[in-house]
Amino acid sequence: MATVKERKPGEAPKASRVRRLVAWPVGGFIGLLGIVFTGGGVQLALLGGSFYYALAGLGLLATAFFLFRRDARAVRVYALILVGSAAWAIAEVGFAGWPLVPRLVGPFLLAILLLPWLLRRRESGRWPWNMRGFLVGLVAAVGMGALIHAIGPADPADPLYARGIASVPAAVAQAQSVPAVSETGEWLSYGNDTGGSRFSPLAQITPANVGRLQPVWTFHTGMGSSGRRGGLEVTPLKVGGNLYVCNASSDVIAIDAETGRQLWRFNANADATGIQIAACRGVAYYRVPDATGACAGRIISPTIDARLVALDAETGKPCEGFGNHGQVSLLGGMGHVIKGYYYVTSAPAVIRGKVVLGGWVSDGQYWGEPPGVVRAFDAVTGRFAWAFDPGRPDDRSEPTGERTYTRATPNSWAPMSSDEALGLVYVPTGNATPDYYGAQRRPFDDRFSSSVIALDGDTGAVRWTFQTTHHDLWDYDVPAQASLVDLPTKAGIVKALVQPTKRGEVFVLDRVTGKPLAQVAEVPVPTAGAAPGERISPTQPFSVGMPSFRGPQLREKDMWGVSPLDQLFCRIMFKRARYEGPLTPPGLTPSIVYPGFLGGTNWGGVSIDRDRNLMVINSNRVPVYAQLVSRAEADRRGIRVSTQGVPSDAPGGQAQANTPYAGIILPFLSPTLSPCNAPPYGMITAVDLVTRKVVWNHPIGTARESGPFGLGSHLPIPIGLPNAGGSIVTRGGVVFIAATQEKRIRALDVKTGKELWSAPLPAGGHATPATYWSDKSKRQFVVQAAGGNITLLSGVSDTIVAYALPRGKGSAP
Repeated sequence: MATVKERKPGEAPKASRVRRLVAWPVGGFIGLLGIVFTGGGVQLALLGGSFYYALAGLGLLATAFFLFRRDARAVRVYALILVGSAAWAIAEVGFAGWPLVPRLVGPFLLAILLLPWLLRRRESGRWPWNMRGFLVGLVAAVGMGALIHAIGPADPADPLYARGIASVPAAVAQAQSVPAVSETGEWLSYGNDTGGSRFSPLAQITPANVGRLQPVWTFHTGMGSSGRRGGLEVTPLKVGGNLYVCNASSDVIAIDAETGRQLWRFNANADATGIQIAACRGVAYYRVPDATGACAGRIISPTIDARLVALDAETGKPCEGFGNHGQVSLLGGMGHVIKGYYYVTSAPAVIRGKVVLGGWVSDGQYWGEPPGVVRAFDAVTGRFAWAFDPGRPDDRSEPTGERTYTRATPNSWAPMSSDEALGLVYVPTGNATPDYYGAQRRPFDDRFSSSVIALDGDTGAVRWTFQTTHHDLWDYDVPAQASLVDLPTKAGIVKALVQPTKRGEVFVLDRVTGKPLAQVAEVPVPTAGAAPGERISPTQPFSVGMPSFRGPQLREKDMWGVSPLDQLFCRIMFKRARYEGPLTPPGLTPSIVYPGFLGGTNWGGVSIDRDRNLMVINSNRVPVYAQLVSRAEADRRGIRVSTQGVPSDAPGGQAQANTPYAGIILPFLSPTLSPCNAPPYGMITAVDLVTRKVVWNHPIGTARESGPFGLGSHLPIPIGLPNAGGSIVTRGGVVFIAATQEKRIRALDVKTGKELWSAPLPAGGHATPATYWSDKSKRQFVVQAAGGNITLLSGVSDTIVAYALPRGKGSAP
């Protein structure tokens, strides 16, 4: 029979000794938190923010004081903090899951440190404080918070829902004149058709069987000389039995569409000097009319050292009759170009036998950067055809002698779309350099920047222009290909153009005239706080006839982070910044740009379900913290013009040389690299283009691979992630998209947005997928490039993955 060991005289019970040993480190930790909360909370309160943090900080200091004294009142004080935190949190955000995380998870986890005191009983058997009273108080606090939240001032309406929810419309029988898609299961252009619908008539894969998709093959494109600097963003073309892709080093590769076997590779030997971010989003295919033999079918591709190459589609050999032995220099007429400051990242457009392309120009380096000219070349000979120079729009010739195209003009780096029947090519433009200061811009810069421009495909003449942002100071380039669609109206079929933007506004225009089909209003915007000498447009165009994807206006209580400290930091930064809603101008004090340079919508654009007249769009809600600094301050901080690919010493620094001010442009993040605004950060939405109503809307991506300091949480909980890349839609009723920071490709039901299937990728799939038919196995394939993105922390890879149903499970398209 066991005996109880007697305690020596004056010896404290073992449990008491443990509590005594724990009291000092726990008290010290809670006291430190109290100091931070009190100091930060006072700052926030003085900035006009919430008093909660200052009060909670005082409570934590009191808790620490009593712990040092081993006084049971420590638990009671902390219980009051928990009760007060619950009331405050629910009063601010209700019962929304993600916004409650930094408000309540930390305080309740901290309570675990007080368990030695919480579980202590007196000799009478009673708790040292009233547990039942605490629970009653907690329930009362939750109820009071819910009541305050319910009767408080109405939140600003999310612009996405401003026009209500619609049901999925029935398919409308109509005679369409939009660019045709291949009914044989090819994928002949970047957006499948030259109008960028990203719609496929294939229907073997359906919501009923998409869950059986499996990887069929993978292909590695090779990183090449620039692989460490950029990602694989290509959408493959499928012509006959071949796929055609390019990689970040501008190599062009033909792949067997059934097996993934390499058929040929053209090594571009591109000079990557000065390249910070290399990309090739796609190549173009052109079939020479009535031609046979070598180069009757040709692949036309740009390079990162500013060349345009034409290759025989069957062999990969250069087309000798195109330019100089198969290539054309794109530096003609450009004047002096620093290596890495100009090249083409998007697939060229082809219209009426001409190859049309713009070019990427380095962001924010100096006023006077390379010209933003758009040019056309003969698709057979490579001869110069015409130029659209924003500085001289009526002079469409190629400069000779000492003449050059106009420098520092708006450029066009995004994919273009075209309408062969109308003879128009639709050019999305960026803002004139530099991005965040525009006092030196000229009238023609302000005329053509951040616009969609219809150019005559034969001559380059401007047929119409529509500006999406006036005097753009926010890096709101039009980043996406316009999608062409024929819409039924009471007056008949209307030839429409759908243009998504980084601002989150989607403009629906008549593609013949450029006139809005969905109402556009000039709305007053903030004008105060701009840098001295700057001019601000007092109004901006808003697409009030369509849902907006800019996200709801930010408020202090929308600030987030994975912990209360993150949230406190973000609240202070928010209150220190100028933010009066969309298009708050940058200036010498910090301001918030929301949406930021990621969008809204970026290069992925939208996909159009032609059968249902649905637009599927993925969008971002990621703000940017911006500030201009004087030239002297920029020099002190090491903000300089990038040369030889070496960026500024200062994170987020944009030199904007030859202007009075440099810029510091950073994602709005907490010290743990958590976003400062609450989830969701990425959405995918379907809109009925006839009624202009939202059909469905969901966050896209889970928290599985996201977390503080870029570490994955492994929580498969929907959160909505930042994304870059687009979607496609099939007649089978399935939407395919990767795009997110999470390394996965997904299939969604086009009618509901419900996720039907997903599969892991080796890195982020920041490219639009393609789908095609293979006669060899009678199967529909889906192919996705997974290159990752350093900025989005989604890894780096050189992999293309193809998926299909198991053999024998399919039928003809």
